[in-house]
Amino acid sequence: MLNAGTGGARFPRAIRLTRPADFQRVFRRAVKSSDACFTVLGVTNRLDHARLGMAISRKMARSAVVRNRVKRVIRESYRQHQDELVGLDIVVLARSRIGDVARADMRASLTMHWSTLVARCAKFS
Repeated sequence: MLNAGTGGARFPRAIRLTRPADFQRVFRRAVKSSDACFTVLGVTNRLDHARLGMAISRKMARSAVVRNRVKRVIRESYRQHQDELVGLDIVVLARSRIGDVARADMRASLTMHWSTLVARCAKFS
């Protein structure tokens, strides 16, 4: 697990998708998992760690407070499952009405998506 500093709950640049080309690669060749809360896209990478990108649009969550809450839940779930996701580039897209979903339901949804992505990406690599 990559964590910078002593806090242990960091989200360093090395485990984020930061370049538009990285996002495009995921969008072009993705394995997809979807439900009422999220659409999660994933592709294998050649790294020894997973990387995460998020696309939480204003259309799906009007309030910045809600968008930030959703992103915190996604980052925390990713951090907890990071060791299972080694070698994947992942983009999480919020679905409509995400602001009305409870945190526990978001976490359960993401846990299911992580498992699905690992299984599906293993088939294609």
